[in-house]
Amino acid sequence: MAEPTTTTSDLGDSPDIRRVTVVGGGVIGASWAALFLAHGLEVTVTDPQPGIDTHVRELIDGTVPVLRGLGLRTADLTRHLGFEPDLAASVRTADAVQENGPERLDVKRQMWRTIEENAPATALFATSTSGIPATDIATALRRPERLVVGHPFNPPHLVPLVEIVRGEHTSEETVERARAFYTSLGKNPQVLRKEVPGFVANRLQSALFRECVHLVAEGVVTEQELDAVVTSSIGLRWAVAGPFQTFHLGGGQGGLPHFVTHLGPGMEERWDQMAREHVAFDEATVATLVEQARDFGAGIDQLAAERDRKQVALMRALAETPAPDTDGV
Repeated sequence: MAEPTTTTSDLGDSPDIRRVTVVGGGVIGASWAALFLAHGLEVTVTDPQPGIDTHVRELIDGTVPVLRGLGLRTADLTRHLGFEPDLAASVRTADAVQENGPERLDVKRQMWRTIEENAPATALFATSTSGIPATDIATALRRPERLVVGHPFNPPHLVPLVEIVRGEHTSEETVERARAFYTSLGKNPQVLRKEVPGFVANRLQSALFRECVHLVAEGVVTEQELDAVVTSSIGLRWAVAGPFQTFHLGGGQGGLPHFVTHLGPGMEERWDQMAREHVAFDEATVATLVEQARDFGAGIDQLAAERDRKQVALMRALAETPAPDTDGV
Protein backbone atom coordinates (compact mmCIF):
# COMPACT_ATOMS: atom_id res chain seq x y z
CA MET A 1 0.00 0.00 0.00
CA ALA A 2 1.23 3.48 -0.80
CA GLU A 3 1.38 5.08 2.64
CA PRO A 4 0.86 8.85 2.86
CA THR A 5 3.25 10.71 5.11
CA THR A 6 1.58 12.80 7.79
CA THR A 7 2.78 14.77 10.77
CA THR A 8 0.58 15.40 13.78
CA SER A 9 0.57 19.15 13.23
CA ASP A 10 -0.89 18.66 9.75
CA LEU A 11 -3.86 16.64 10.90
CA GLY A 12 -7.48 17.68 11.11
CA ASP A 13 -9.77 18.89 13.86
CA SER A 14 -11.61 15.69 14.82
CA PRO A 15 -9.91 14.55 18.05
CA ASP A 16 -10.04 10.79 17.46
CA ILE A 17 -10.09 10.50 13.68
CA ARG A 18 -6.84 11.01 11.81
CA ARG A 19 -6.84 8.32 9.12
CA VAL A 20 -9.84 7.78 6.88
CA THR A 21 -10.37 5.02 4.35
CA VAL A 22 -12.65 6.01 1.48
CA VAL A 23 -14.22 2.95 -0.11
CA GLY A 24 -15.00 3.62 -3.77
CA GLY A 25 -13.22 6.04 -6.06
CA GLY A 26 -16.20 7.39 -7.97
CA VAL A 27 -17.56 10.93 -7.89
CA ILE A 28 -18.86 10.72 -4.31
CA GLY A 29 -15.79 8.94 -2.96
CA ALA A 30 -13.37 11.37 -4.59
CA SER A 31 -15.41 14.32 -3.31
CA TRP A 32 -15.28 12.97 0.24
CA ALA A 33 -11.55 12.35 -0.14
CA ALA A 34 -10.98 15.94 -1.26
CA LEU A 35 -12.85 17.28 1.76
CA PHE A 36 -10.96 15.02 4.17
CA LEU A 37 -7.63 16.05 2.64
CA ALA A 38 -8.54 19.73 2.82
CA HIS A 39 -9.00 19.27 6.56
CA GLY A 40 -5.58 17.70 6.93
CA LEU A 41 -6.65 14.09 7.31
CA GLU A 42 -4.71 11.12 6.00
CA VAL A 43 -6.77 9.43 3.30
CA THR A 44 -6.55 6.00 1.70
CA VAL A 45 -8.82 5.33 -1.27
CA THR A 46 -9.62 1.70 -2.00
CA ASP A 47 -11.10 0.65 -5.32
CA PRO A 48 -10.06 -2.34 -7.47
CA GLN A 49 -10.69 -0.56 -10.79
CA PRO A 50 -7.54 -0.20 -12.95
CA GLY A 51 -6.25 3.36 -13.18
CA ILE A 52 -8.34 4.50 -10.23
CA ASP A 53 -5.50 6.55 -8.77
CA THR A 54 -5.29 8.74 -11.87
CA HIS A 55 -9.06 9.08 -12.03
CA VAL A 56 -9.40 10.06 -8.36
CA ARG A 57 -6.54 12.57 -8.59
CA GLU A 58 -8.23 14.22 -11.57
CA LEU A 59 -11.52 14.45 -9.70
CA ILE A 60 -9.80 15.88 -6.64
CA ASP A 61 -7.96 18.45 -8.77
CA GLY A 62 -11.36 19.56 -10.03
CA THR A 63 -12.53 20.34 -6.49
CA VAL A 64 -9.72 22.82 -5.78
CA PRO A 65 -11.54 26.02 -6.88
CA VAL A 66 -14.51 25.17 -4.67
CA LEU A 67 -12.39 24.20 -1.68
CA ARG A 68 -10.37 27.39 -2.06
CA GLY A 69 -13.57 29.40 -2.34
CA LEU A 70 -14.74 27.89 0.95
CA GLY A 71 -11.50 28.96 2.61
CA LEU A 72 -10.02 25.47 2.92
CA ARG A 73 -6.43 24.40 2.44
CA THR A 74 -5.61 23.36 -1.10
CA ALA A 75 -1.83 23.67 -1.34
CA ASP A 76 -0.32 20.26 -2.03
CA LEU A 77 -3.78 18.82 -1.46
CA THR A 78 -2.97 15.20 -2.27
CA ARG A 79 0.14 15.03 -0.12
CA HIS A 80 -1.61 12.77 2.40
CA LEU A 81 -3.43 10.66 -0.19
CA GLY A 82 -2.72 6.97 -0.70
CA PHE A 83 -4.27 4.11 -2.65
CA GLU A 84 -4.78 0.46 -1.79
CA PRO A 85 -6.79 -1.80 -4.13
CA ASP A 86 -7.29 -4.48 -1.48
CA LEU A 87 -10.21 -3.58 0.78
CA ALA A 88 -8.99 -5.62 3.75
CA ALA A 89 -5.54 -4.04 3.70
CA SER A 90 -6.91 -0.53 3.23
CA VAL A 91 -8.81 -0.41 6.52
CA ARG A 92 -6.31 -2.00 8.91
CA THR A 93 -5.19 1.31 10.43
CA ALA A 94 -8.31 3.38 9.71
CA ASP A 95 -9.93 5.56 12.36
CA ALA A 96 -12.98 5.96 10.12
CA VAL A 97 -14.34 4.26 7.01
CA GLN A 98 -16.60 6.16 4.59
CA GLU A 99 -18.11 3.62 2.18
CA ASN A 100 -19.34 4.75 -1.24
CA GLY A 101 -19.89 1.47 -3.02
CA PRO A 102 -22.64 0.49 -5.47
CA GLU A 103 -26.25 0.87 -4.30
CA ARG A 104 -26.66 -2.89 -4.05
CA LEU A 105 -27.44 -4.45 -0.71
CA ASP A 106 -25.54 -7.67 -1.40
CA VAL A 107 -22.40 -5.75 -2.40
CA LYS A 108 -22.55 -3.48 0.62
CA ARG A 109 -23.02 -6.40 2.99
CA GLN A 110 -19.99 -8.17 1.56
CA MET A 111 -17.85 -5.04 1.77
CA TRP A 112 -18.84 -4.32 5.36
CA ARG A 113 -18.21 -7.90 6.37
CA THR A 114 -14.65 -7.53 5.07
CA ILE A 115 -14.24 -4.11 6.64
CA GLU A 116 -15.33 -5.28 10.10
CA GLU A 117 -13.02 -8.28 9.97
CA ASN A 118 -9.98 -6.10 9.25
CA ALA A 119 -10.54 -2.59 10.66
CA PRO A 120 -9.62 -1.57 14.22
CA ALA A 121 -12.33 -2.21 16.78
CA THR A 122 -12.59 1.53 17.44
CA ALA A 123 -13.03 2.67 13.82
CA LEU A 124 -16.13 4.66 12.91
CA PHE A 125 -18.20 2.94 10.20
CA ALA A 126 -20.29 5.14 7.89
CA THR A 127 -22.03 4.38 4.61
CA SER A 128 -22.88 7.04 2.03
CA THR A 129 -25.86 5.05 0.76
CA SER A 130 -28.58 7.27 -0.65
CA GLY A 131 -31.46 5.08 0.41
CA ILE A 132 -30.61 1.63 1.81
CA PRO A 133 -31.37 1.46 5.55
CA ALA A 134 -28.42 0.87 7.87
CA THR A 135 -30.47 -1.87 9.53
CA ASP A 136 -30.41 -3.91 6.32
CA ILE A 137 -26.69 -3.41 5.67
CA ALA A 138 -25.68 -4.11 9.27
CA THR A 139 -27.01 -7.67 9.21
CA ALA A 140 -23.59 -8.52 7.80
CA LEU A 141 -21.83 -7.27 10.93
CA ARG A 142 -21.10 -9.05 14.18
CA ARG A 143 -21.41 -5.65 15.87
CA PRO A 144 -24.21 -3.84 13.99
CA GLU A 145 -24.11 -1.04 16.55
CA ARG A 146 -20.98 0.30 14.80
CA LEU A 147 -22.64 1.21 11.48
CA VAL A 148 -24.39 4.47 10.70
CA VAL A 149 -25.58 6.11 7.50
CA GLY A 150 -23.62 9.27 6.71
CA HIS A 151 -25.45 10.34 3.56
CA PRO A 152 -24.01 13.45 1.91
CA PHE A 153 -25.84 15.73 -0.45
CA ASN A 154 -23.85 15.76 -3.68
CA PRO A 155 -21.13 16.93 -3.94
CA PRO A 156 -19.88 16.27 -0.38
CA HIS A 157 -16.96 18.70 -0.62
CA LEU A 158 -19.39 21.58 -1.31
CA VAL A 159 -22.91 20.99 0.04
CA PRO A 160 -23.02 21.13 3.87
CA LEU A 161 -25.75 18.56 4.58
CA VAL A 162 -24.99 15.08 5.90
CA GLU A 163 -27.97 12.96 6.92
CA ILE A 164 -27.03 10.73 9.83
CA VAL A 165 -29.40 7.79 10.05
CA ARG A 166 -29.13 5.14 12.74
CA GLY A 167 -30.19 1.57 12.18
CA GLU A 168 -32.16 -0.49 14.66
CA HIS A 169 -28.96 -1.48 16.45
CA THR A 170 -26.77 1.60 15.90
CA SER A 171 -25.45 2.82 19.24
CA GLU A 172 -25.87 6.38 20.47
CA GLU A 173 -22.08 6.55 20.79
CA THR A 174 -21.71 5.82 17.08
CA VAL A 175 -24.27 8.49 16.17
CA GLU A 176 -22.53 11.10 18.32
CA ARG A 177 -19.09 10.21 16.98
CA ALA A 178 -20.41 10.60 13.45
CA ARG A 179 -22.01 13.94 14.31
CA ALA A 180 -18.78 15.23 15.86
CA PHE A 181 -16.71 13.99 12.92
CA TYR A 182 -18.84 15.62 10.23
CA THR A 183 -19.15 18.81 12.26
CA SER A 184 -15.35 19.01 12.48
CA LEU A 185 -15.34 19.00 8.65
CA GLY A 186 -17.60 22.04 8.50
CA LYS A 187 -20.63 19.98 7.56
CA ASN A 188 -24.20 20.45 8.82
CA PRO A 189 -25.09 16.96 10.07
CA GLN A 190 -28.76 16.26 10.74
CA VAL A 191 -29.64 13.17 12.77
CA LEU A 192 -32.90 11.68 11.54
CA ARG A 193 -35.24 10.58 14.31
CA LYS A 194 -36.54 7.62 12.35
CA GLU A 195 -35.16 5.29 9.68
CA VAL A 196 -37.07 5.75 6.41
CA PRO A 197 -36.12 4.62 2.86
CA GLY A 198 -34.58 7.46 0.88
CA PHE A 199 -34.09 9.54 4.04
CA VAL A 200 -35.28 13.17 3.91
CA ALA A 201 -33.46 15.24 1.27
CA ASN A 202 -33.87 12.70 -1.52
CA ARG A 203 -37.54 12.20 -0.70
CA LEU A 204 -38.10 15.94 -0.87
CA GLN A 205 -36.37 16.41 -4.17
CA SER A 206 -38.08 13.31 -5.60
CA ALA A 207 -41.48 14.72 -4.67
CA LEU A 208 -40.71 18.12 -6.17
CA PHE A 209 -39.13 16.62 -9.28
CA ARG A 210 -42.25 14.53 -9.89
CA GLU A 211 -44.26 17.73 -10.30
CA CYS A 212 -41.46 19.32 -12.36
CA VAL A 213 -41.58 16.41 -14.82
CA HIS A 214 -45.37 16.59 -14.97
CA LEU A 215 -45.43 20.35 -15.72
CA VAL A 216 -42.83 20.03 -18.47
CA ALA A 217 -44.40 16.91 -20.00
CA GLU A 218 -47.79 18.66 -20.07
CA GLY A 219 -46.30 21.64 -21.88
CA VAL A 220 -47.01 24.12 -19.10
CA VAL A 221 -43.38 25.30 -19.06
CA THR A 222 -40.03 24.30 -20.52
CA GLU A 223 -37.24 22.96 -18.34
CA GLN A 224 -35.42 26.28 -18.52
CA GLU A 225 -38.56 28.24 -17.62
CA LEU A 226 -39.32 25.96 -14.69
CA ASP A 227 -35.75 26.30 -13.41
CA ALA A 228 -36.08 30.08 -13.62
CA VAL A 229 -39.32 29.91 -11.62
CA VAL A 230 -37.60 27.89 -8.89
CA THR A 231 -34.35 29.88 -8.68
CA SER A 232 -36.17 33.22 -8.60
CA SER A 233 -38.74 32.22 -5.96
CA ILE A 234 -38.74 29.17 -3.68
CA GLY A 235 -35.06 28.46 -4.32
CA LEU A 236 -34.14 31.87 -2.92
CA ARG A 237 -36.52 31.49 -0.01
CA TRP A 238 -35.43 28.01 0.92
CA ALA A 239 -31.76 29.03 0.97
CA VAL A 240 -32.49 31.11 4.06
CA ALA A 241 -35.70 29.63 5.50
CA GLY A 242 -37.04 26.14 4.88
CA PRO A 243 -40.61 25.25 3.87
CA PHE A 244 -42.05 25.28 7.39
CA GLN A 245 -40.53 28.58 8.44
CA THR A 246 -41.48 30.06 5.06
CA PHE A 247 -45.15 29.21 5.56
CA HIS A 248 -44.95 30.20 9.23
CA LEU A 249 -43.91 33.64 8.00
CA GLY A 250 -46.53 33.42 5.24
CA GLY A 251 -49.19 33.36 7.94
CA GLY A 252 -48.25 36.84 9.06
CA GLN A 253 -48.66 37.58 12.75
CA GLY A 254 -50.84 34.48 13.03
CA GLY A 255 -47.94 32.31 11.93
CA LEU A 256 -48.37 28.73 10.76
CA PRO A 257 -51.82 28.26 12.39
CA HIS A 258 -53.21 31.16 10.37
CA PHE A 259 -51.55 29.86 7.18
CA VAL A 260 -53.01 26.36 7.62
CA THR A 261 -56.47 27.68 8.42
CA HIS A 262 -56.73 30.06 5.50
CA LEU A 263 -54.53 28.49 2.80
CA GLY A 264 -54.49 24.86 3.87
CA PRO A 265 -57.78 23.86 2.17
CA GLY A 266 -56.55 25.08 -1.22
CA MET A 267 -53.30 23.22 -0.74
CA GLU A 268 -55.19 20.04 0.11
CA GLU A 269 -57.14 20.36 -3.13
CA ARG A 270 -53.90 20.60 -5.10
CA TRP A 271 -52.53 17.56 -3.25
CA ASP A 272 -55.59 15.56 -4.26
CA GLN A 273 -55.32 16.71 -7.87
CA MET A 274 -51.61 15.90 -8.08
CA ALA A 275 -52.20 12.47 -6.57
CA ARG A 276 -54.60 11.66 -9.44
CA GLU A 277 -52.19 12.79 -12.16
CA HIS A 278 -50.11 10.06 -13.75
CA VAL A 279 -46.40 10.84 -13.89
CA ALA A 280 -43.83 8.41 -15.28
CA PHE A 281 -40.62 8.30 -17.26
CA ASP A 282 -42.37 6.82 -20.27
CA GLU A 283 -40.88 7.04 -23.75
CA ALA A 284 -42.62 10.27 -24.74
CA THR A 285 -41.78 12.02 -21.47
CA VAL A 286 -38.13 11.02 -21.60
CA ALA A 287 -37.88 12.21 -25.20
CA THR A 288 -39.27 15.60 -24.21
CA LEU A 289 -36.95 15.94 -21.24
CA VAL A 290 -33.86 14.93 -23.21
CA GLU A 291 -34.66 17.27 -26.08
CA GLN A 292 -35.17 20.25 -23.80
CA ALA A 293 -32.03 19.49 -21.78
CA ARG A 294 -30.01 20.31 -24.90
CA ASP A 295 -31.21 23.89 -24.55
CA PHE A 296 -29.07 24.41 -21.47
CA GLY A 297 -26.40 25.18 -24.05
CA ALA A 298 -23.08 24.87 -22.28
CA GLY A 299 -21.39 21.54 -21.61
CA ILE A 300 -21.76 19.65 -18.34
CA ASP A 301 -18.35 20.71 -17.01
CA GLN A 302 -19.04 24.39 -17.69
CA LEU A 303 -22.51 24.24 -16.18
CA ALA A 304 -21.19 22.44 -13.10
CA ALA A 305 -18.39 24.96 -12.62
CA GLU A 306 -20.84 27.86 -12.87
CA ARG A 307 -23.22 26.17 -10.44
CA ASP A 308 -20.43 25.56 -7.94
CA ARG A 309 -19.15 29.14 -8.23
CA LYS A 310 -22.60 30.52 -7.48
CA GLN A 311 -23.13 28.00 -4.67
CA VAL A 312 -19.89 29.04 -3.00
CA ALA A 313 -20.81 32.72 -3.36
CA LEU A 314 -24.23 32.08 -1.81
CA MET A 315 -22.81 30.07 1.08
CA ARG A 316 -20.20 32.72 1.81
CA ALA A 317 -22.81 35.47 1.67
CA LEU A 318 -25.05 33.58 4.10
CA ALA A 319 -22.13 32.92 6.45
CA GLU A 320 -21.11 36.57 6.42
CA THR A 321 -24.60 38.02 6.88
CA PRO A 322 -24.84 39.40 10.44
CA ALA A 323 -27.87 38.75 12.57
CA PRO A 324 -30.33 41.65 12.63
CA ASP A 325 -29.94 44.17 15.43
CA THR A 326 -33.09 43.87 17.51
CA ASP A 327 -32.05 46.29 20.26
CA GLY A 328 -34.89 48.60 21.07
CA VAL A 329 -37.44 46.62 19.07
